[in-house]
This record gives sequence, structure tokens and C-alpha cells, in this order.
Amino acid sequence: MRLRTALLATTLMAAAPAVASATTITGPYVDLGGGYDLTQTQHAHVGPTGSSQSISHKTGWTGYASFGWGFGNGLRAEVEGTYLRSNVGGGTIGEAPSTNASGNGKDSSYGGFVNVLYDIDLKQFGIDVPVTPFVGVGAGYLWTHEQVSYASSVRSGNISGTTGGFAYQGIVGAAFDTGIPGFQVTAQYRMIGQPGTFRNGAFSDSNGGNVGVDHRFNHLFMVGLRYAFDTAPPPPPPAPAVVAAPAPLPARSYLVFFDWDKADLTARARQIVAEAAQASTHVQTTRIEVNGYTDNSSAHPGPRGEKYNLGLSLRRANSVKAELVRDGVPATAIDIHGYGEAHPLVPTGPNTREPQNRRVEIILH
Repeated sequence: MRLRTALLATTLMAAAPAVASATTITGPYVDLGGGYDLTQTQHAHVGPTGSSQSISHKTGWTGYASFGWGFGNGLRAEVEGTYLRSNVGGGTIGEAPSTNASGNGKDSSYGGFVNVLYDIDLKQFGIDVPVTPFVGVGAGYLWTHEQVSYASSVRSGNISGTTGGFAYQGIVGAAFDTGIPGFQVTAQYRMIGQPGTFRNGAFSDSNGGNVGVDHRFNHLFMVGLRYAFDTAPPPPPPAPAVVAAPAPLPARSYLVFFDWDKADLTARARQIVAEAAQASTHVQTTRIEVNGYTDNSSAHPGPRGEKYNLGLSLRRANSVKAELVRDGVPATAIDIHGYGEAHPLVPTGPNTREPQNRRVEIILH
């Protein structure tokens, strides 16, 4: 009943919720823990006649410390030191008539194991919980010390001695993340076995003769604290390459404005023409169109005014062409046109002086 209850408690602990995402171990770690030791009843053959005797156990406790390494794929290997302590509570003496024996004392085991374990990453099954189950096996060496007194109606005496021998263990448990990087709480069940053949004749009975014991089993229910040292988060993904925005292309159209009834270039006008000439060397240009315009006012009103403005727009276009040539643009690449009062930028009433309509437009083709 005690074994069944302890197994149930361990199962409930493994199902308990936690507060972070489950993790497996990569790199070095340390593990400390302890808990309840349930030692199965042992059988002994005592004295020269080899009379049978049982040794019953009561409560016990256990502790362990280990240092290990996680390989990042779920596998771990560790070296462990362990200690087991059990109190003796009674037994039977099998000589006729077979009688119950009162007993008291203790037996303890101490030594070490080399364990191989595997962490089960539940995420690979689509289960995202902060729990990592694990299983493992171990092999090692344990020394056992017996100090037991017994008494019955048949006889009384004590069994004592210390010996060492091969031991093995099976491990099943779960690790719970705490939200602190690298720090986990564990709950586990272990079964440790010690073959009796390694210990026969190692203990003595006060009534004479050696004591031979059968296979010994310890059932351990433990909680522990585990800390993994290499818990640096994975490096962030590289930042996307910053692609520099392309430099803005030079404008392909430029406006040069003129004073009323004038065709000569102002300082600002020459600056704009120079910008257009410079731009023609930076963009693919097959020809340059230079178009002259006027407003609908004229220094020669009447029917002659429209004809006069047509000539004025052409003179303005020629002034801009000459300036472009001075700025290094081949004359053969320039086409000029004079449109007079046609195509105003700003619609106006008749005979209106409008500065924005007195212009030359340079278009890069």
C-alpha cells in the first residue's frame, strides 16, 4: 500500500502545472535531491544451519547529488553520489516453530552511479507545456552497512557488517521549469537493485556463522533541484539587410521665368539652366526640348501683339539654348520652339501680365 500511494503521489506531481516553457539541457548541470526510501523485505540465511530469516523495514530516506552534461538532443550523462538509509522494524525466524521477531536497527547504503538519461521534448508531439519527462538507467557501486538486533522466542542476536558490490537503478521522472533560466524542479521515482551474490558472507550473526542475503530492492520517491549553467538564449536572427534608397533622379523638366517683355536671363534663370545642363549628363537623354512662352499682354497691343509675343517666346527659347550650350550641352541636342501666348500655366483674362506665363520650359527626353 505504501508503494502504491507513493507512486500515485509522484504521478500527480508530474502532472502539476508550472510557469514557463519546458526546456531540455545543453551543457553542464548540477542536480541535488532527496526523499523517501522504501526498502523491500529481505531474506537472510543465518548461521551454520542456514536457517531462514526475514528482515522487515520501516521508514527511510535518501539523498543524492550529481554532476552531468546535456548533449542538446535530449540525451544526458551524469555522475551521481547517493545515500540510502532505512530503519529496521521486525521480521521472522524460520526455525520450527516459525515465529515473528522484534527487531530494531538500521541499514544504509552509500556509493555512486554513472547514469544515462533521456529528456522527452513534448513539443515534438505538439504539446507545449512547461514539463520535460525523462527516463534513465544507471550502474555503479554501493557499500551497505547492517546493524540489526532481533529477538524472538526461538533466539535473539544481531547482524552486523559492511560490504560493497555492484548496484543498478532505473529512473523515471519529470522536470518543471520555474521561470528562472536554467533552474528546474524535479520529481522522480527510482528503483535501486543490489544482487545478493555480491554480499553473501559479508555479514555475521552474533550466534555464530555468516549471513547470506538475497537480492535487495530500494524504491525511492524524490524531489530535487537542478541547475543548468549554459542557459544563454539563442542569438537573435540577423537583422534584415538595410537597402539604401536609390538616390533621387534629377528632374526632367525645368522652368525659367522672364521679366515682362524681356528675353535676357536673370541670375536665377542662369542657375536653373545650369541645373538642367548638369542633369542632362546624369540621366539618359536623347534630346533636349526648349519651349518659350509669353503672357497675353504685349508691348504692341492690337493685331500685332500676338505676332510680337510669338517672336518674343522664340527669343526667350534661344536665350536658354545659348546658355545651355555655354554650360556644355551640344547645340545639336537642343530643339527650340516658340508658342507665344498659347498654353499658359495660369489662365487669365485678356491683356494680363502674369509672371508664371512668361517662361521657357526645358524638357529632357
